[in-house]
Amino acid sequence: MKRILSIDGGGIRGLIPALILAEIEQKTGKAISASFDLIAGTSTGAIIALGISKDDGNSKPQYSARDLAEIYQSRGQEIFSRSLLKRVSSVGGLTDELYSHKGLDQVLDEYFGDAPIGLGLTKTLVTSYDIRERKPIFFKSWREEYRSVLMKHAARASSAAPTYFEPVLIPIGGVDRALIDGGVFMNSPSVSAYAEAKKIFGDNEEFFLLSLGTGQVTDSISFSEAKDWGKASWLSPLLSCMFDGVSDAADYQMNMFLGDRYVRLQTDLERASPDLDNATKVNINNLKAEAKRMIRTHQTEIDLACRLITAS
Repeated sequence: MKRILSIDGGGIRGLIPALILAEIEQKTGKAISASFDLIAGTSTGAIIALGISKDDGNSKPQYSARDLAEIYQSRGQEIFSRSLLKRVSSVGGLTDELYSHKGLDQVLDEYFGDAPIGLGLTKTLVTSYDIRERKPIFFKSWREEYRSVLMKHAARASSAAPTYFEPVLIPIGGVDRALIDGGVFMNSPSVSAYAEAKKIFGDNEEFFLLSLGTGQVTDSISFSEAKDWGKASWLSPLLSCMFDGVSDAADYQMNMFLGDRYVRLQTDLERASPDLDNATKVNINNLKAEAKRMIRTHQTEIDLACRLITAS
């Protein structure tokens, strides 16, 4: 049986799947990179996917899942840092991106250096979108055209969320591609990961897929509230609806494809902010609490996943 891991986008909420993976590593006694044959991620999920697969130079993982959770806890405010000038000049993200990319670039450079995705410990799939060519980009670590792309560049491209960070130019095959967050078309990469796995390993192979969410928004939007919204008012809710809707559709499809060999771990956000950029200490603690609650309420599914990824 081939095992696939899919990690949603969600900005600072990536702390939740990182802590879930830390729990799985503790239960199985195995590194996540050794437990899965293919790991896929979008946006913040791409950072986790690439971090998990990074080789320390001795064919062992450089980072544990708990190491990656530390990015959100100790570096979140650096990534989502905004000066007063930026607040004023961007008009809350209406006329310019909310955040400078420098904090994110610094963190990605520190964690990934100049490691290419082709030298990861397991096959890795990362999503992005080319705004010039108007088409999705799938960074596939096993494909020759992407093997030399740096992990930090793939992570930066996949996490360039519109209105939050500016698009980024990434060289692919000698051509600079203008890329943004893969969440604009695929916030949950589970279906694409499954399709790629079938191409890599064959239709006759059995598959197990674990899909990790970053928490979902439960606040409803009333008709009376939304009916008079214009572009400015719709901007934030639209991104939220788009991300959640795409993830829910992927969940439905994967249930149809794999049934009992598919596990989706997701939780309603009861305490934590749904905002992608809320890196305050209070919200970090709330996200940790959401992860603990998710582990507690989904213990049966987590135990099932652990059994399937450790089975011979």
